[in-house]
Amino acid sequence: MPREFGRAQRLAEQVQRELGTSLLFEIQDPRLSGVTISGVEVTRDLSIAKVYFALPAGEDIAGALSALERAKGFLRTKIAKEIRIRAVPELRFVYDDALDESDRIETLLRESRERAGPAR
Repeated sequence: MPREFGRAQRLAEQVQRELGTSLLFEIQDPRLSGVTISGVEVTRDLSIAKVYFALPAGEDIAGALSALERAKGFLRTKIAKEIRIRAVPELRFVYDDALDESDRIETLLRESRERAGPAR
């Protein structure tokens, strides 16, 4: 019977928690002030962690990505200290556009309701 949560998923949750904490309390770069870590996926061999980040509307995605890439070494070191693991996965940052997409859908629905007129 397979385990409900595999090692990669447990590591992903720990990495997400540590990255979120580090971004909130330790990194002082103003380009990262509104960044939240929305998810982490770790490969089965635990060598790569794909880190999804989100920003408030109107924030500079390229600037935030650049700042995250610049802080990558510090973040990996922090993960290594907090999580007892032999090899820390390589961090790859990806912008999570789910919030943008949900805002777009919400706007379309609102416009559709306005065009349809009042409900009966």
